Amino acid sequence: MEVINALGRRKTSVARVYLTPGTGKFEVNGVDSKVYFPTIVLQNSIALPLQVTNTLGQFDVTCNVAGGGVSGQADAVKLGVARALISHNAELKPALKAEGLTTRDPRMVERKKPGQKKARKRFQFVKR
Repeated sequence: MEVINALGRRKTSVARVYLTPGTGKFEVNGVDSKVYFPTIVLQNSIALPLQVTNTLGQFDVTCNVAGGGVSGQADAVKLGVARALISHNAELKPALKAEGLTTRDPRMVERKKPGQKKARKRFQFVKR
């Protein structure tokens, strides 16, 4: 039984994804994915690479994800699953690339600047 592993990142989240041939079980941090990602939007998001490649019931997916929030973690898992599918079968890459699932989203939180409230918001200007 071969195990395919891949890494997915988004914002500060890192997901290690392990694909094994199986029945379609999806586990995140030892819990079922529907429990870990309660909203339907996030559940559909993490299953998107499998839906695009028509491999929904063929693999068991196990993920360890850490850092960031729920949305960033879901996107990290999505990228990890897409990368694992490509390493399993390179012929799936064009379909995944057409959906934009192979690209790592580079957007990060902008740092806070000194003399300002946040990254771009400033303190109220006082004229006199």
